[in-house]
Amino acid sequence: MLTTATTWAKKLWHWLTSMRTALVLLFLLALIAVPGALLPQREISESQVNEYLDANPVMGKIYDKLSLFDVFSSPVFVALLTLLIISLIGCIIPRSIDHYKAYTAKPTRAPKYLHRMPHHAAGDVDMSVEDAAAHAERTLRKWRVARYQPEQDRAGELSLSAERGYARELANLLFHISIVALIAIFAYGRMVFYEGQVIVVTNSESEYAVPVEQSREFCNTSPANFDTFRAGPLFDGTGLTPFCLVSHDFTANYLQNGQADSFGSRVSYAEGDAMATDPDTWEEYTLRVNHPLRIGGDRVYLQGHGFAPQITVTWPNGETRTQMVQYRPTDLTFFLSNGVMRFDPPAGMYPDLAERRQHQLAIEGVFAPTAQWTGPNGDMLQSAFPSMDDPAVSLDVYAGDAGLDTGRPQNLFALDQTLIANGQLERADRVQLAAGEEAQIPTGKKTPDGEDEVVTVRFDSAAEYANYQISRDPTQGWALAATVIMLGSLVGSLLIKRRRVWVRFRPVEGSTGRVHVEIAGLARTDRAGWGSEFDDVVEEILRGRVGSTQASAFGDPDTVNLDDDDEEEWH
Repeated sequence: MLTTATTWAKKLWHWLTSMRTALVLLFLLALIAVPGALLPQREISESQVNEYLDANPVMGKIYDKLSLFDVFSSPVFVALLTLLIISLIGCIIPRSIDHYKAYTAKPTRAPKYLHRMPHHAAGDVDMSVEDAAAHAERTLRKWRVARYQPEQDRAGELSLSAERGYARELANLLFHISIVALIAIFAYGRMVFYEGQVIVVTNSESEYAVPVEQSREFCNTSPANFDTFRAGPLFDGTGLTPFCLVSHDFTANYLQNGQADSFGSRVSYAEGDAMATDPDTWEEYTLRVNHPLRIGGDRVYLQGHGFAPQITVTWPNGETRTQMVQYRPTDLTFFLSNGVMRFDPPAGMYPDLAERRQHQLAIEGVFAPTAQWTGPNGDMLQSAFPSMDDPAVSLDVYAGDAGLDTGRPQNLFALDQTLIANGQLERADRVQLAAGEEAQIPTGKKTPDGEDEVVTVRFDSAAEYANYQISRDPTQGWALAATVIMLGSLVGSLLIKRRRVWVRFRPVEGSTGRVHVEIAGLARTDRAGWGSEFDDVVEEILRGRVGSTQASAFGDPDTVNLDDDDEEEWH
């Protein structure tokens, strides 16, 4: 029973470590990765996955059960990746051992009949056998050369065996080692990386822009400072690179058709102890697309931008509440955006908590940086250009319980429709406002004095915000080095040719000081370019010859008749 199990284990290991199995596993990995490129992934954007599930309730559930929204962390993908690594390592180790043995072994002896080789030349030289052999060794000084005495040679004459091109197999091994290294580096990198995004409302050059009074500073000191944050399982949140940056402005240039030409954001930053100094003394940098700021191994990217409208609500007692909230672009060309604001009435008007909850406001709006009114009544807001040239909003104002103090998180860009469905929120009015305009909104509620509650909603204008992404992957340098080695070794494995040269020296009968030199060449791989190199070797070895004959290549190296020990060593 033990013998049978051992036999099956050996067969399984032989199957797993074959190059054919490695190619099959690599193909299966590429096939499984296709859904990961076509479908949204939870580890990148869970909100997009939820939107897909809402839009495709039937197929979405099937995809979810098949882990197609978590392809790269699914058990099938991880299992195939593990098997591929084992298979590649199992292929590499035996080949490395064989390559080392072949490299340290002496070049194989010359075949008995050199004229059967694809490349063959012969000639007489006016030298002694020893001088001719020494001259040939000098010619082949860049080759690995072995001298065989007559008693060792198959034809019973002094001969030289020279080999070149061992780097081809070495490059091939390095290529496969680099692939394994890249897989391991990427796997480890996903275990220790972190990446977060933060939105900072900043200044812009538009004449309509509202001055930003809220903080424009971000400090990379805690994951809680990010709007969204994700990290590898080995990152515990305490290894953030300490730095702070202040966003001074955001600028964008557009073509006449609205296409973005360039984005830029001027920031100042400080790292470590320098964060405690005056921000006016911090270093400045202009972030642009694909030109990140590098701080202590972290990279700060300018990821995107949008607009944050500012709305001021005036209550019947004269108190005001102002909010500036970023809106999400629904049109990434002209930046028509939507979002939600929620207002709690002044505590002095409604001291009772339950009563105050019934007088909250929720404003769901659409913002256009350059307004264009369409529709039958001219009240449908569109955006005609992405820059803030004529901002306007279309607002739906709701009164009632907006769920501000329930303790439950709420969507920043959309109202909870259950609040509207169960009557907790009732729409009071819809208004369209340009920058600086205001409207009186009867909420349908009563003030403490018993009068109809009327609030004033004013659209002050908007500010622009920039979306910054902070990323850290400590394995990037290793990944770059492995990639360079992989590409370099691939080129080497394709360009380097494995070849052999044999030279045999036979004294010419009836002549003193004359040697008949016979030379043969064989390339294991494609002979492109090998013929000219062989001709140069022949020319140098037979220099000073008194007569020569050279045969052109005939036959194919794969059909050349070699002796048994030659055949075994060659393959």
